[in-house]
Order: sequence, then structure tokens, then C-alpha cells
Amino acid sequence: MLEDFIDERVDLGEVTLRVRHGGAGPAVLLVHGHPRTGATWHRVAPALAAAGLSVVVPDMRGYGASSAPPPLPDHAQQSKRAVAGDLAALMSHLGHERFAVAGHDRGCYVALRLALDHRDRVAGLVAMDGIPISEALDRCDARFASAYWHWFFFNQPDKPERAILADPDAWYALDEALMGAENHAEVRAAVHDPAVVRAMVEDYRAGLAVDQHHERADRAAGRTVACPTLVLWSSRDDLADLHGDPLAVWRPWAADLRGHAIDSGHHMAEEAPGAVITALRAFLGQ
Repeated sequence: MLEDFIDERVDLGEVTLRVRHGGAGPAVLLVHGHPRTGATWHRVAPALAAAGLSVVVPDMRGYGASSAPPPLPDHAQQSKRAVAGDLAALMSHLGHERFAVAGHDRGCYVALRLALDHRDRVAGLVAMDGIPISEALDRCDARFASAYWHWFFFNQPDKPERAILADPDAWYALDEALMGAENHAEVRAAVHDPAVVRAMVEDYRAGLAVDQHHERADRAAGRTVACPTLVLWSSRDDLADLHGDPLAVWRPWAADLRGHAIDSGHHMAEEAPGAVITALRAFLGQ
């Protein structure tokens, strides 16, 4: 799995990130979602590297083998702004001052924050299976609260960690056949680690706290994504069912916008890697 990629730990001061990177050419940063690690891209990243891209695949702070700072009362240590800052610093460390970024699930919010906070560095944004947090909350109704109940349960103190760690395998029900054996083993080890579980839950707590406020401040100030933006969503997941046309939701955030559905369940990089590779290569001009 990613055997041709360099696998290293990079000390960024506040955190140390595990990162796998390989290939040569224009840079693309791939950001995983919950509860995955960078290994979720193991069927996509090598193909992008072979197509002539420098591909960077980190574990976000607190996820997988990356460290996380202690929780703060406002959960800002796990904010998308903090995670985006990590990844911008990581790309500088690896020699990539300008790059495209693709983020899936929770990584989608980090990718958006990178494009807003580091506008001069992000050449292209790919948002996969997500809409901005503030947009989801503004549309929250009984259907959304029922489908995304975990957003609100994870916001409670202590209980989510206790519930998950009582039986992580039952909680996450990771599908080894779908994920691949090595990816499955890596993610399973992560979700059995209490420090990782705490950081992942803090990610959600930050979403309902500082993250939505950062997005609302952007909207009030008229800040939008300057780079070309591609939105991909899984046709067998519930994003379009809950929110309607995802492109309509994203349109106020990005003027240069395109996108389409992928025939897949939620974890599209694992379930439909060929379609994801095709979409990313077309968007990135490779």
C-alpha cells in the first residue's frame, strides 16, 4: 500500500504529521475524512503520481499516526483553520508553494479552509461528499438531524469517547473487503487509540463551534474561493437527498465551479477509485 511513496513524520512544532508522498510534477494534496487516515487514498494516489503529479497524502492532526495538541475549551486546537495551517506548512516543508487540494468528508472542510485562508497558494479545490458546515447547519431539519445525529452526539462532553471506545469495531463496522486489508488494519488500529478517538470527536466539536463561525465571518466579509473548484458527491450517499443540488449550495462560495456525482457509496476513493482518478485527472489537467 503506497509502497513507492516516501513515508515520514514531519515535526511542525505544535504537531507532528505522518505524511506519505510520491511522484513528480504539479502538486496535489489529498485530505482524508473521518475515521480514515491517508491510507484511504491508496487506490487513487499511485495512479495520480503515475500520471505526472506530486501527490501528498497526510494524516490530519489527531488522526491516524499524526499527533494532536490537548483539547481547548473552544476546541480551536482541532479547528479546520488549525488543520489547514498544518497542511500549508507541510506543503512548504515538502517544497510545494502552490498546489491543488482534494478533501473528502471532514477533509472537505479542511480543503475549503485552505482555499479561503491560503488563497495565493491553492491552485484548485476539490470538495468531495460535503458542503460547508455553516450551509449544512442552516439547512438543518429533522431529516438532517436524524441522518447526521452523530454531529450533535459528538458535541456532548465525554460520552462519545466512552461509547466509541467501549467497542470501536462495532461502532465503526469497518469493511475489510471494501477497504483493502492494509488500509483496514491501519484505520482499525487508529480507532482503537483513545488519543485518536478524542481528537476525531474534537474535530466535530470544533465544527459546531469555531468552524461554523469562521465560515460565517467569510460569508459576511464576502470572501469566496478564488481558484477553480470541483464538487464530487456519491450518488449512493445522502448529500443530494438532504441538500438538493450540491452545486447550488456551493455556488455562492466559488465562481469557477463544476461538478458531478460519482456512482459510489460514501467512501468513493475506496469504492470507486477509477471514477475518482478520472475526475481528478481531468480537473487537474493530467
